[in-house]
Amino acid sequence: MARSLTLAGPAARRRLRTLGFLSPWLVGFSVFFAYPLIATVYFSFMHYNQIKEPTFVGLRNWEYVFDQMPLFGPALGNTLWLVVIMVALRVVFGLSLGLLITKIKTGAGFFRTAFYIPYLAPPVAATVAFVFLLNPGTGPVNELLGTLGISGPNWFNDPDTAKPSLVLLSLWGIGDLMVIFMAALLDVPREQYEAAELDGAGAWAKFRYVTWPSITPIVMFAVVTGVVQTMQYYTQALVAGKVASGVNIGPGSVIQPGYPEHSTLTVPQLVYSMGFQNFNTGAACVLSLVLFAIAMAVTSLLMRKRSGLLSAED
Repeated sequence: MARSLTLAGPAARRRLRTLGFLSPWLVGFSVFFAYPLIATVYFSFMHYNQIKEPTFVGLRNWEYVFDQMPLFGPALGNTLWLVVIMVALRVVFGLSLGLLITKIKTGAGFFRTAFYIPYLAPPVAATVAFVFLLNPGTGPVNELLGTLGISGPNWFNDPDTAKPSLVLLSLWGIGDLMVIFMAALLDVPREQYEAAELDGAGAWAKFRYVTWPSITPIVMFAVVTGVVQTMQYYTQALVAGKVASGVNIGPGSVIQPGYPEHSTLTVPQLVYSMGFQNFNTGAACVLSLVLFAIAMAVTSLLMRKRSGLLSAED
């Protein structure tokens, strides 16, 4: 073995060394991505209730999901709505906060901490607290609106305002994007701003021609990661709907997602419901593959150079 390695050329030894450095990633990729993806494709063509052996049923699971599952359309529509609205508003709000705090001369540390703390709260605890704040009957937000003569909405108890309430919840925990954008904004060379001021550029011109070209890679990162995370949106919508419905969450309780009137039902919730509550593994795998395909398509579209978000040299 040693003689064969000695006789091997430098290129072969370099490949073996590279493969050795890549082996942890290759193992992780194979175990946590490639195998689950292949298994998901396999079970999408099987009837499997997690008790008996799987049996091949062809395209029957796919036909059931697309033709006979009544909640697939609402769940997919809610998920895509959240992807478009929530991701866009989070990016805009996070960038706006980052710009604001970088311009503040006094108390920047206080405001930075105040906006970041909600992000540190566990998702379930933060969602329960937010639903309490927006409770239509006893919540302090509607009580404050009532003192101003404004009739507050039903928030999570109304199908028309349930998804916007989830967006408000996501904006409440905007601290992660705020910090990322602050780091990008502080990294913009000051000399470029000074040169723009010498040319007579105003605030908008400096943002458009100096700030924006410098932070577009970070904006791309925020958008792509936001799309991927929102396509997996599960915990906040499930907990918010359950708390708003007044049903206690405890050991052994079966949670039917989507309250009110399936307005907060997302595809990941439907995957869990089909796979672990109804034991329809085949349909759950089909839903997972549809979600994966949409996420890959949207991400690929965003990453294309001619999408306009990134310039050719980035």
